[in-house]
Amino acid sequence: MTQTPLLAIDGERLRSAVVELLAAIGDDPRRDGLVETPRRIAEMYEEIFGGLSIDPAEYLSVGFEVAHDELVILREIPFYSMCEHHFLPFHGEAHVGYIPDGRVVGISKLARVVEGFARRPQIQEQLTSQVAETIMETLQPDGVAVVIEAEHLCMTMRGVKKPGSRMITSAMRGQFKQSSITRAEFLSLVSGNRT
Repeated sequence: MTQTPLLAIDGERLRSAVVELLAAIGDDPRRDGLVETPRRIAEMYEEIFGGLSIDPAEYLSVGFEVAHDELVILREIPFYSMCEHHFLPFHGEAHVGYIPDGRVVGISKLARVVEGFARRPQIQEQLTSQVAETIMETLQPDGVAVVIEAEHLCMTMRGVKKPGSRMITSAMRGQFKQSSITRAEFLSLVSGNRT
């Protein structure tokens, strides 16, 4: 997996860019409702693009040696990301499973890996693969499976305008790619009996 270089967000430059953007769309950045908008957007971008300044693999550095070699799944992990093509949000749920090879991590760490990659300008296909590859490389389990379901505002509020449409992507590694039985068990567990 190619690592994205870690970046720091330049708040001052962001504020100036928002002022330019407001002027470019024909609005007045000095009017009452917009005076604080550049600051607000810069602060928001620092939060929603915070994944650019972290390495999500670090969340998996603390693990526990256990004699568990069966499927571990964390499903319905909510996430929000920004489409790198239109800078509009896409949001949904990620389902992550792995088969430990003697080492497990706290379940919150799986959610943090999803969050770390989602908080970058992103496309869903890449997000799905990044989560799977990072878990596979860091934990070295017998297999990793990731399924992400999301609604993309770049498709629902503009362009084809189909609200409610959800895109589903998957990434299967190790046993999940090699064994249709293992893959089917995972897919059954993440899609069935939702309460």
